Amino acid sequence: MKLRRRRFLHLAAGAAALPALPRIARADSYPSRPIAMVVPFSAGGGTDVLARVLADRMKTPLGQPVIVEDVAGAAGSIGVGRVVRAAPDGYTLSIGTTTTHVLIGALYALQFDLLKDLAPIAELAYEPLLIVTRKTLPVNNLQELIAWLKANSDRATAGIAGVGATGNLAGIAFQKETGTAFQFVPYRGNGPAVQDLIAGHIDLMIEPSSNFVAQLQAGTLKALAVTAKTRHPGLPEVPTVDEAGLPGFYASIWFGLWAPKDTPKDVIATLNAATVEALADATVRARLKELGQQIAPRDQQTPEGLATYQKAEMEKWWPIIKAANIKGE
Repeated sequence: MKLRRRRFLHLAAGAAALPALPRIARADSYPSRPIAMVVPFSAGGGTDVLARVLADRMKTPLGQPVIVEDVAGAAGSIGVGRVVRAAPDGYTLSIGTTTTHVLIGALYALQFDLLKDLAPIAELAYEPLLIVTRKTLPVNNLQELIAWLKANSDRATAGIAGVGATGNLAGIAFQKETGTAFQFVPYRGNGPAVQDLIAGHIDLMIEPSSNFVAQLQAGTLKALAVTAKTRHPGLPEVPTVDEAGLPGFYASIWFGLWAPKDTPKDVIATLNAATVEALADATVRARLKELGQQIAPRDQQTPEGLATYQKAEMEKWWPIIKAANIKGE
């Protein structure tokens, strides 16, 4: 009697445990909670807009919300550093640009290594820069801007998203190419700089096109040229630098997605698959086209492709930064 009772209790306990097994498996699967995507700039800039478009679409294949968090400062190194120090579990991601994941490595004595301490997920998109001025600046084309800068070198100002950022380097190259001079005014991201440009507190900016599309369409700023071989799809009336009289002055910025190093490969694969699916979505592609951002080539939408490209960009830009003796502030 006692033996039969013990066996009954044993079987009952085992049966009671069976329904719990699937629940435990689901709890341990990735992702099981919201994911943070850290933007290393202030809200309103091109990276922030891209992040929100991407995050909204990635939640479908991931089955969890992707929450965008803006952490600005030190040309993006503060936001990137936060992800480097995060747990390598796939719940904290770093979305960034040429500036934050290439240039800052030559600008700052970082407490982390951009190549060794981050795990690439995918390149996302790229876009050319726009040469833009305040609406009240008395110029109507690029050649008139160059002439105005030469005549007003003692007071002309250009806004940049931090010392050593893409706009800063493009501005230095522009000065050398045109023989002009102007003072750089650093901001904590492109958003605040654009607001000051609209208000007339600075004269020009040479920054990624997505920072200006809405303002240009609203007529609050003037675009004189796009730094590419082809015109901007969302601003077809803006000439290329070739057409505007500054041939070959090409510059662009690209965007990528990373996780902390040691993030499991299967988690990276899951994030990559969700990213690739999002980038293939017609609505996402249309939105990025409006912003002037072009989807990265498919072979770059891989961890290996992004890693190779990131390293090549470092080899291109770091010598230029060091030759100009630019230091992060």
